[in-house]
Amino acid sequence: MKDKYLIIGPLYDFLSFIYSFNQINKCKTSMHDRIKPDSKVLFAGVGHGIDAIAAAELGAEVTVVDLSATMLKKFNKGIAKKEFKHPIRQLHKNILHVDEFSTYDMVFANFFLNLFSEKNLIQVLGHLTNLAKKGGLVAIGDWVPPRGNMIAKFFQILYWRIADIIFWVMANNELHPFYDYQKIMKDLGLEVKKVKYFRVLFDERYCSILGQKA
Repeated sequence: MKDKYLIIGPLYDFLSFIYSFNQINKCKTSMHDRIKPDSKVLFAGVGHGIDAIAAAELGAEVTVVDLSATMLKKFNKGIAKKEFKHPIRQLHKNILHVDEFSTYDMVFANFFLNLFSEKNLIQVLGHLTNLAKKGGLVAIGDWVPPRGNMIAKFFQILYWRIADIIFWVMANNELHPFYDYQKIMKDLGLEVKKVKYFRVLFDERYCSILGQKA
């Protein structure tokens, strides 16, 4: 299968750092205070994996999943000289082919679900929820739907569309509207426990949402 991130993959973290003034990285690790040593944690669509590496440094038993060989290559460069309590387990496959149901204490989907159409998003998030243990946590880091007055919404949508179009052109990702992740999580039976917001310029552009499986 062709690697969609062959071109943009090596630049992904650099571009996100510049584009968000490092707020994306802060968003990705904002729920790490819920990670306990020896807990089983999964990162779907890990990319360069700053969040997964941080979790492993906390002593978690980390599994990362990514369909892109380019992304996993960058991830391996990031951990090349690091030592962890538990070696990081890597799965080069489609997240829907991971069938370790009710296994993980925490499941992270950081800036991963926005790759999908709405129909596929619900399928993928439902699958991630099934990978979490009963009472386990699911964390989503992603974009905040536009809010405020018309002018504020205009600039929020413009800011989002620039990234949306870049990844549509460079990686053939889905073009789609903003997603209301809190509503979708609740519809899938997750109880939203905490939401943290991250500002860029004058508005809250990103959020991390922590849900708990019933």
